[in-house]
Amino acid sequence: QVQLVESGGGLVQAGDSLRLSCAISRRTFSAYTMAWFRQAPGKEREFVAAISRSGDSTYYRDSVKGRFAISRDNAKNTVYLQMNMLKPEDTALYYCAAKNEILRNNNYYTRYDYWGQGTQVTVSS
Repeated sequence: QVQLVESGGGLVQAGDSLRLSCAISRRTFSAYTMAWFRQAPGKEREFVAAISRSGDSTYYRDSVKGRFAISRDNAKNTVYLQMNMLKPEDTALYYCAAKNEILRNNNYYTRYDYWGQGTQVTVSS
């Protein structure tokens, strides 16, 4: 069973930064494509960012490009989401997700098999 545990959420002001972390309970972490999703109250869950197994390919939703950066440390079984210039509209529950599938330009936002419990990010104006 693959377990994902997120951390790093919190309450910040607009313009601040946060770094989310997600640890995976598998030594074969490097075999998983990883991603971050988020869900705001009353809205559907949406894709935020994804990173390939090796870390050399990434995808982002348009609204976070230039502000967010996804990265991974395969030696630490951890994926990160650095969030800069946060806006109130970034407020959401952020989820880490994983799948044992090669990251492609037509699947980066879908078919994830494993999910964490989420970490809350609240941005005040």
